[in-house]
Amino acid sequence: MVTMIPYLPEGVTPELYPFAGKYLTLKSGAKMHYLDEGAGAPVVMLHGNPSWSFYYRNLAQALRGAVRVIVPDHIGCGLSEKPGDDGYNYTLKSRIDDIEYLLDSLGVKENVTLVVHDWGGMIGLAYAVRRPERIKKLVILNTGAFFLPDGKTFPAALRLCRTPLGAVLVRGFNAFARGAAWVGCKRRRMSRQLRRAYAAPYNSWGNRIATLRFVEDIPLAPGDKAWPLVYGTQEKLTSLSTVPMLICWGLKDFVFDGHFLAEWRRRFPHAEVHSFPDCGHYILEDAGDEVIPIIKRFTDA
Repeated sequence: MVTMIPYLPEGVTPELYPFAGKYLTLKSGAKMHYLDEGAGAPVVMLHGNPSWSFYYRNLAQALRGAVRVIVPDHIGCGLSEKPGDDGYNYTLKSRIDDIEYLLDSLGVKENVTLVVHDWGGMIGLAYAVRRPERIKKLVILNTGAFFLPDGKTFPAALRLCRTPLGAVLVRGFNAFARGAAWVGCKRRRMSRQLRRAYAAPYNSWGNRIATLRFVEDIPLAPGDKAWPLVYGTQEKLTSLSTVPMLICWGLKDFVFDGHFLAEWRRRFPHAEVHSFPDCGHYILEDAGDEVIPIIKRFTDA
């Protein structure tokens, strides 16, 4: 494990991302970058695709004075190593194993508050049902931990990404990261500076491998690799039924829309829910001034 100030890609300034990062070599040999700030009860924040730990920068700064904030970059994302397929197995199982290995290495095995967004929800909740005794609270931000809810169809834009043309657009032109930053906020458009920062780690064909592999790994049929894991996770979500849950949701998310929110409500009827009708996928960007104090109050309680 090496503590260091990570190299910041062009477009990400120390003012935007004021952290000293750390690295952990995983069992796969890949190096995972993560933030470990503050002291106290652990709050673990898991990002999705195609974002990175940058998404949680303001929340991490707001919380680190009272708790221990741990924010990893998944392999292939953010400031973590981005190996080819010969150096890392880009699957849901690998992601879950990575998080467990990171937290075990840091001695984080109890009283964990999980904050999850996008693919971070599937990774985090799969870890949570694997180790339910470790989970103290859950914060859910525009994500899923189950198959597509009734009435929800797989978005055409994501289906395109799973085609040969889509692969060229994602890896050749960074279309997924740039596109997500462009459409991810609805209350107010992300500034050009922020859009550049979100896309900055994905600055070459090789460095965009994870943004494509994440989409390819979404299970749509029983033969898909991640299908058994997603099925097993959704069946075990009841093991978390007594865990306090906070849900903050942008209703204009074109993927994780009202169908997903309704499914969360159905499965966790006692959850505290705050929905934002004019906000999109990147809820911490769209409504950070409102959502961050809500999360801080929930984690402090």
